[in-house]
Amino acid sequence: MKLSRRGFLASTGAAVAMRAAPQIASKTGGRRVLTLVYDKGLGMMRAVERVVR
Repeated sequence: MKLSRRGFLASTGAAVAMRAAPQIASKTGGRRVLTLVYDKGLGMMRAVERVVR
């Protein structure tokens, strides 16, 4: 798999956000919603998790 600089930054950012999400959700007490989106930069699907109050 060939990663561009943009793809590398996107995947690294997603990994960091995934590690921080449980800590943020436990502090706010919100509900977590997981959505699959197509990332054109990576050329594949990726999971996006967000906290909903």
